[in-house]
Amino acid sequence: AMLRLRLLTWDVKDTLLRLRLPVGQSYAAEARAQGLRVQPEALSRAFREAYGAQSRRFPNYGRGQGLSSRQWWVDVVKQTFVLSGLRDDAALTPLAEKLYRDFCSSRNWEVLPGASETLSQCCQRGFRMGVVSNFDNRLENILSQCNLRHHFEFVLTSEAAGFAKPDGRIFEEALRLGGVRPEQAAHVGDDYTRDYRAARAVGMHSFLLRAAEQGQEPEVPPEHVLPSLSHLLARIEK
Repeated sequence: AMLRLRLLTWDVKDTLLRLRLPVGQSYAAEARAQGLRVQPEALSRAFREAYGAQSRRFPNYGRGQGLSSRQWWVDVVKQTFVLSGLRDDAALTPLAEKLYRDFCSSRNWEVLPGASETLSQCCQRGFRMGVVSNFDNRLENILSQCNLRHHFEFVLTSEAAGFAKPDGRIFEEALRLGGVRPEQAAHVGDDYTRDYRAARAVGMHSFLLRAAEQGQEPEVPPEHVLPSLSHLLARIEK
């Protein structure tokens, strides 16, 4: 039976947008421009470590712990360089602030294949649309620069909501913003736990964008899996 959906909510990173380059390559290029030499692979490893440690210590960009997301990110970037062997603090702060600004623009982000077309088609079909993303407050600007913002009635970030997926409260806030009941809404995302399972836990429908080469997560019914975004409307209208 065709799903009677009124609202579609969307994850962003690796669902609609992806980084043009691995983080280490972007960071290494910016460091080179400042006359500092660091290996991209070392930076990628250091970034994962710094990001992980910061996320554990200050979850959700330090919201509720007195940190701004800007300070949160500047600290992650500085720590990434420190772990990669750069100790020059005078050079690190301006470098980190420049990278924070760079990741606010479309310079470092690209729209995934099929995303613009699928969003346009969903809007034409009359679905209401919103974003639910574990992102900081730069997301509005990034979506605007990548020419996707106009598809959405609202952009709900974990920083603004105060809750990060898989916490069901961020989805409940999205349902409130969309003015619909859970069974009238579906979420689209690429993460089994944070997107697919978390949306279902509050009673929404959801679809898992899953590239063929991804490892086998717990079994998801094939009609809930999207090999690409262009499969979405066929799944909804089945």
